[in-house]
Amino acid sequence: MKKLINYLLQGLLYLAPLSITAYVFYAAFNFIDGLSQKIITQFFDIHIPGLGLLSLLVFLILIGFLGKTIIAQPLKKVFRKIIDSVPLLNFIYSAFNDLFTAFVGKEKKFNQPVLVKINLNSNLEKLGFITEENLDIIQSEGKVAVYFPHSYNFSGELFILPRTQIKPLDVNSSEMMKFIVSAGLTGWEKHD
Repeated sequence: MKKLINYLLQGLLYLAPLSITAYVFYAAFNFIDGLSQKIITQFFDIHIPGLGLLSLLVFLILIGFLGKTIIAQPLKKVFRKIIDSVPLLNFIYSAFNDLFTAFVGKEKKFNQPVLVKINLNSNLEKLGFITEENLDIIQSEGKVAVYFPHSYNFSGELFILPRTQIKPLDVNSSEMMKFIVSAGLTGWEKHD
């Protein structure tokens, strides 16, 4: 019985956000469609099919714009001030923020997949990503920073290596990340 309740709650967890979004979208569409059709019919005495959908799209774009500019920016500034005022919190937040930005942000860092020779005697190689090419800050000329993600985990290791031990790979970086994180089980997608 406990498993059934757990599955029920898990199902709700998966469906609730989607269902609520669909309901809000449907209710907003009906409201805007009814209102816009009433206004157009009153002033021009015509019925335009699809006007509600167009009105809803314009409405959602307007809400998104207002949310990003008027609501989100001030909230971001307040949130940032709070984070900056607490040193440990600032350290943790900025580390995670940088990590997530490296994965999905505008400044993606995991876009240079490489094959690295880790042990020159046994020809042991490892897959990773160059994350920084300029290491002047640690006076390491001729070296680059390479991140090695762990399989089945969102952690990894950063190595500083000579360029001579690194072989750039001409593969899609997203495919490479999936391949590494899945311990090589995903395989490569075939592109024709």
